[in-house]
Amino acid sequence: MALYSDKVMDHFRNPRNVGVIEDADGVGEVGNAKCGDIMKIYLKIQDDRIVDAKFETFGCGSAIASSSMATELIKGKPVSDALALTNQAVVEALDGLPTHKIHCSVLAEEAIKLALKDYYERNGIEYDKSQFPCCESCDHCSH
Repeated sequence: MALYSDKVMDHFRNPRNVGVIEDADGVGEVGNAKCGDIMKIYLKIQDDRIVDAKFETFGCGSAIASSSMATELIKGKPVSDALALTNQAVVEALDGLPTHKIHCSVLAEEAIKLALKDYYERNGIEYDKSQFPCCESCDHCSH
């Protein structure tokens, strides 16, 4: 059996939504010091819907594939769906990741959540802080 699924390889070789949204409504950036992966997610939000999502990822193939798939899963969806996205949903959509690469999907989930947190804070929207990573104590956020 191959180490990576065809979907992982496709999203690594042909990543979707690569780039920057210059006037993004929310930006989330995370990194993992142990493996060197850095992910930055940009969101454009209108009428409580993610109308565009882009990413910049410096990292391994699994990190790039996870970023690509995560942005595909949230584009066009309500903010509530993006907030509910889990790393497990990203892994399943990629038809799996090797155990030692699961952290890449966690980074994608957390980058999206931090971009949504940024959106809420920029717009003075109240939110449930328990739904977001605690960046004061985590070991992989890059801020």
